[in-house]
Amino acid sequence: MSTMSPEEPQPDVAPKEVVNRPRKNTAFEQLDRPGSVRINVQGAFIVDDDSSTPPRSGSPPRYTGPGETKDIRLPHHKTGVSHIAVDIGGSLAKCVYFTQDPNGQGGKLSFKNFETEHIDDLIGFMDSLVNGKRSGNDDCLVSKKDRLHIMATGGGAYKYYDKIKEALGVEVYREDEMECLIVGLDFFITEIPDEVFTYSEEEPTQFAERRVDIYPYLLVNIGSGVSMIKVSGPQQFQRIGGSSLGGGTLWGLLSLLTSARSFDEMLGMAEKGDNAKVDMLVGDIYGGGYGRMGLKSSTIASSFGKVFKKQVESGAEYCSESSTASGMNRGFEPEDISRSLLYAVSNNIGQIAYLQAQNHGLEHIYFGGSFIRGHKQTMNTLSYAIKFWSKGEKKAYFLRHEGYLGSVGAFIRRQPRNWGRRYSTGDEHPYPGIRFNKEV
Repeated sequence: MSTMSPEEPQPDVAPKEVVNRPRKNTAFEQLDRPGSVRINVQGAFIVDDDSSTPPRSGSPPRYTGPGETKDIRLPHHKTGVSHIAVDIGGSLAKCVYFTQDPNGQGGKLSFKNFETEHIDDLIGFMDSLVNGKRSGNDDCLVSKKDRLHIMATGGGAYKYYDKIKEALGVEVYREDEMECLIVGLDFFITEIPDEVFTYSEEEPTQFAERRVDIYPYLLVNIGSGVSMIKVSGPQQFQRIGGSSLGGGTLWGLLSLLTSARSFDEMLGMAEKGDNAKVDMLVGDIYGGGYGRMGLKSSTIASSFGKVFKKQVESGAEYCSESSTASGMNRGFEPEDISRSLLYAVSNNIGQIAYLQAQNHGLEHIYFGGSFIRGHKQTMNTLSYAIKFWSKGEKKAYFLRHEGYLGSVGAFIRRQPRNWGRRYSTGDEHPYPGIRFNKEV
């Protein structure tokens, strides 16, 4: 599926000078195979509080909790979509599907995720969409005569290919993971209003302003591991680095150190914790900040740096029986451990991201992937790292649908080579921040 190019007929938005020109409606043309239908993004908005109308301009995103994702309303897209898309990573599987409004008022993109460990839950959900033809809330996926297909990306698209195809009895089209990430991100930052924002403790949510060019930029995709991708154009990208210390690292270590058994539970623990009880801070060494180096007293000098010292001072000896997953063993609370480890992983990713951006001359850094989950400590840590190392010259940008870049990219993968973009909220003129690729 591709968004409508501004060079194609667009019945919903047209310059005044051509408004009376006869033209053929190709906005909803069905193309060769699943994944090829054009999507009408005019008037698109993120649904807040189950509203059927766009939110007030400039209002901040309202998170209802880690891992929850808002639907995207597409009021002018009238046709059904003959496929659903899934991005199956090492830890999480993310599903995207379109449902038509039963009253003919367009439709919406919906989002749902599952732990990859429980792949059968995902398959069961897709089966209800493919064979049930219903979304479960009276919205219609496709007409009864049509059949849904699966667009799949991520490592699990290969690992579970036979299992999915056999269980659902449908065609499964596998798409390149990196390409899907870029297509998905480009779609979000150019077509969905109030999607991209910056974050800090002082200004928790500031929506990003439109700019002259979106390219080049750096995408830092944080899933089980971390991939860093330099994007120079709509289909021009290169993986320039990464790290094995990502969401899977946090998930794995906290599974050993605490009683938490889900990622959202771990984030909830981290939100309540005090890392100063576990980490060695600059203030613990200097008795205050180190102003000459720009280090505050609360800056972490050594992650988990107090653990060994406290054990020695208390005279505690290591005992394998006491090292249970209760997170309370040997005098440390699971909430404090969770926050310390979250900071350690996030700070490491933030610093590497800055170095890659600096090395490749990239000003804009977008963070995506299911690791973030709209979690304020995570975003604040990544933002602070970018701001600190760049001396305030660069910013970290986040997305409200950060975990669904790959699945949305798979959903809209069939883009023409001259795919342009336009501002989607009803303006007469194309989105001013994009320079179109004129290749034919």
